[in-house]
Amino acid sequence: MMSQSLAEKISDSELEVMRVLWQAGEPLGVNRIREALQHSRGWEATTVKTLVARLTAKGVIRQEKRGVFHYSPLITENEYNSWATDNLIRKLYRGRARDLVAALVQSDGLTREDIEELRQLFRVEE
Repeated sequence: MMSQSLAEKISDSELEVMRVLWQAGEPLGVNRIREALQHSRGWEATTVKTLVARLTAKGVIRQEKRGVFHYSPLITENEYNSWATDNLIRKLYRGRARDLVAALVQSDGLTREDIEELRQLFRVEE
């Protein structure tokens, strides 16, 4: 499980790099990371190298030498998402998940299908 302080140090731009690594499912070099972000961000190689260096220094990805350095995540996407969800609930809803769900329902953020899936989930948990 990742520590709260570690997760808080991941910026939005760094999170985009993490998502590329999670999706790849294998170690990637900087050029492949940059290619994956080319259409959405258009970042230069130096920007990607800086983000990768920061993530490595923070201990959330590791590098291994294979002719060139390849990078892989040390935390899973599920671990990060779980932390981010818990953090959102703590920050915005004072730790009450029910208030988050109520806000989604009131804002029409849930479809009928979403609500039915949640009902099924709650039935399984009982």
